[in-house]
Amino acid sequence: MKLFLTGLCLLVISSTYAQNTRLGTWNVVNAKINIDEHWSVFAETQARSQTFFNDFYYYEIKGGFGFSINKNFHLLAGAGRYATYSNTGNFNKPFANEEFRIWQQVTMNKYLARLKFEHRYRIEQRWLTTGYRNRFRYRLNSFFPLNHKNFEPGTFYLTGFDEIFLTNVAPYFERNRVFAGFGYKFSKKYILQPGWLYQFDYRPDNTRSGKNFLQLTLFIEIDSHKTGYDKLPASED
Repeated sequence: MKLFLTGLCLLVISSTYAQNTRLGTWNVVNAKINIDEHWSVFAETQARSQTFFNDFYYYEIKGGFGFSINKNFHLLAGAGRYATYSNTGNFNKPFANEEFRIWQQVTMNKYLARLKFEHRYRIEQRWLTTGYRNRFRYRLNSFFPLNHKNFEPGTFYLTGFDEIFLTNVAPYFERNRVFAGFGYKFSKKYILQPGWLYQFDYRPDNTRSGKNFLQLTLFIEIDSHKTGYDKLPASED
């Protein structure tokens, strides 16, 4: 909770440095296949735009596998390609950055009646256009189902998270993301989650920027019955 409040303070402070006030879009499709009660594979793709569903400048595609020890403790490893374009317009080259990334993460869930929390810890190894870098991330995610106790089909829910990004080189603090939204679980397979996301970046050259996005995420889960417990609708990003 202290980290969440700290993130909100950073959000307020960072608004002073915002350079791009136009609302962008952040589109996510996340798919997961449960092999059995422990093992699963996933894939996720994203596309981001500088303006409202226009001027797309970024995409990523990634995948990996996960292992669930129980409903409260999950391990995951993944890899992906990340591309940022420099020209205005939709995916116009040249690239501002191309990246290949692998990562490992641990997720722990905590349940307080209907209120559910997800603590996610991630270590990333990144090969960028400018060279190799490590990164460390922590995300506190929360979920509150409104019309059902659990995430069964037909459930509306509220959700929000704060995530910080750190590196092992100065200035160490790299990024902060804050999200607030809601969602609806149509069936065991499909969840739609729209919301507002603010991202603040602090760069090695001491430049700073912040941007607001409308985020729209579609979750697809196949063979959800094999897990034996609720899947919290949290993307792998």
